[in-house]
Amino acid sequence: MAYIKAISYYLPETILTNEQLVEEFPEWTVKKVAGKVGVNRRHIAGNDECASDMAIKAAQQLFSEHQVDKSTIDYILFCTQSPDYILPTSACIIQDKLGLNTSCGALDFNLGCSGYVYGLSLAKGLIAGGIAKNVLLLTAETYTKHIHPADKGNRTIFGDAATATLVSTEGFAAIADFSLGTDGSGFDKLIVKTQGCRNPQTANDSSDYLYMDGPEIFNFTLDRVPSLVKTVLAKNDILHEDVDLFIFHQANQYMLDFLKDTLKIDDEKFYGYLSEVGNTVSSTIPLAMYFADKEQVLSGNVVIAGFGVGYSWGGCLLRIKN
Repeated sequence: MAYIKAISYYLPETILTNEQLVEEFPEWTVKKVAGKVGVNRRHIAGNDECASDMAIKAAQQLFSEHQVDKSTIDYILFCTQSPDYILPTSACIIQDKLGLNTSCGALDFNLGCSGYVYGLSLAKGLIAGGIAKNVLLLTAETYTKHIHPADKGNRTIFGDAATATLVSTEGFAAIADFSLGTDGSGFDKLIVKTQGCRNPQTANDSSDYLYMDGPEIFNFTLDRVPSLVKTVLAKNDILHEDVDLFIFHQANQYMLDFLKDTLKIDDEKFYGYLSEVGNTVSSTIPLAMYFADKEQVLSGNVVIAGFGVGYSWGGCLLRIKN
């Protein structure tokens, strides 16, 4: 069996508030920004601060906060869509800078809002296969570097963050069964079109920045997430009323409220941590879990679900030891 043993995080020092955004976009109001997306402020990576830098700080916080002996780490999984380089893999750089054993496996995987759930599935597989005993699952994203300065919609939503999760043979949360899915026909609904091998040259226009088709992403979410939750419940042989807490990817407040109402989830069973950090992509779920634990509401049967860019979605059940 695989367990989540510890979670920590890192947030960049620079903060972008709604008041600052309204200074740039006076046609908006602070109340409108907060009401529309549910975010009051978001953390922004520094100009020279990359995803691996943030992941390293999250890992160091994990080691310190939870008294983790870093010599026991035998695998790194790093989820990011903002790698330092096209090659080499950022996980190799992280291994060296953290001073981990050279016998440690290390790889990056490119997923966004479903990335944490997928990372847990990979970590569980490594442990179940006897390949690793202590997997360091890192998430870090600097989406704000992909957003055009004039794109007020996406600038209100996204923030930068990193998290570190230790997945081990023992811990406080047993990782139960998963439901995962992919529909690549929606690949272009959330995309940076240039600077990869398909379109290697910068276009010096909006193609160089993050593009999100908000209405289509919303429709995809409403189509997939309710059935995803039902499948997770069925795979784990539990009923809706047996779930003590639901933690979804923190996309925006409007979408979360819509999903909560659609799935008929009681307010006290639906946890969110969005207003002070924004949508931090693959880091939203572990951030929410960390603070739910601090508030002593992370207990019993917890369903987590991630969904978005790809299209990609995934959910699983966590059984929390009380």
